Amino acid sequence: MDSETSTGHVTRKAVLRAALAAGMAAPAVLMGVPALARTLTGDEAPALTPACDDGDDPTPPQTEGPYFKPASPLRSAMQDGPGTRLTVSGYVFGRACRPISGVLLDFWQADVNGAYDNTGYRFRGHQFTAADGSFRLTTIVPGLYPGRTRHLHVKVQAPGRPVLTTQLYFPNEPRNTTDTIFDPRLLMTVRDAGGGREAAFDFVLDVPQDPGPTSTATATTAPPGGTWTAGRTYAAGDRVTYGGLGYACLQAHTAQAGWEPPNVPALWRVG
Repeated sequence: MDSETSTGHVTRKAVLRAALAAGMAAPAVLMGVPALARTLTGDEAPALTPACDDGDDPTPPQTEGPYFKPASPLRSAMQDGPGTRLTVSGYVFGRACRPISGVLLDFWQADVNGAYDNTGYRFRGHQFTAADGSFRLTTIVPGLYPGRTRHLHVKVQAPGRPVLTTQLYFPNEPRNTTDTIFDPRLLMTVRDAGGGREAAFDFVLDVPQDPGPTSTATATTAPPGGTWTAGRTYAAGDRVTYGGLGYACLQAHTAQAGWEPPNVPALWRVG
């Protein structure tokens, strides 16, 4: 979650995010080295890293809704039509406030008129977090449709962990107060920039982490060989067959319908 702008409190996660953006090493930050967060400006003294139990609870889940489609394209830019440019950036952390690399984020949203593309993949796409746990999405501000406030949909899955399905919201939207699904814990930090809008949000996944250096969760390795099966957890290097072809797993993940090997080249390689 990303709520420091509404409270004025700089969380440990926010300090770590700022340090990562500045290229500092995570272990140094987590030992209490001062670092400037986005909310600190000018000559204000930098805050030391607070304890990790300062409100950084796991990001709450929300309903998937009726418009999700599996097998979205691998891409971080979804400017598939007219609208106000929107860039969403942030990090994915575990329970110890340490960034997680290789996390799958699958975004989908309405176009400027509030319509979802249910025949193709306009305004749909997935990407993976970088080594420092960061992600960046370029899209447009979604339009409104009856009954809902403005929002983005996303599925977030750390390697070998369950999928978090949730939604992200925009501050100061009139419909936030009438939308029965809206959750203020899922508000992005948004500002105008260069004729478009920039938003920030950090996901916190329910992933156990040691107090030591960053590590991803250990996947339950599937038996070697065999046919690809939805619901099974695969580790990098596992081999399966699907449609008469052999595939090698490139990224640890829990398989789900729509992620069949031919559909997700970021997860599976033929051979």
